[in-house]
Amino acid sequence: IPSLKREMRNLSEECNLEPVTVSMAYVYFEKLVLQGKLNKQNRKLCAGACVLLAAKISSDLRKHEVKHLIDKLEERFRFNRRDLIGFEFTVLVALELALYLPENQVLPHYRRLTQQS
Repeated sequence: IPSLKREMRNLSEECNLEPVTVSMAYVYFEKLVLQGKLNKQNRKLCAGACVLLAAKISSDLRKHEVKHLIDKLEERFRFNRRDLIGFEFTVLVALELALYLPENQVLPHYRRLTQQS
């Protein structure tokens, strides 16, 4: 899990996503872990879907920026974009559509990320 989170952070930095976006992706990912939804086969798809959902909800990305992010996710995590887009809905359902997070869940990750930079 730590190595996946590191990959999520590195990819987000390459795509110029804000630290708050990465923090949200971490929270989504951790919620999936706590629910027992992660396994060896889907962990990279989970991580990718969390980054994609966080970017869509917290950034005002244009169509070409979303495409660029999906390209980077596909390249970094080595999965098919069709699988990612299908899995995005699965993650959304697992999170019970609760993409807007309370500040107290996001802030610890945000602080850690900004102190590391």
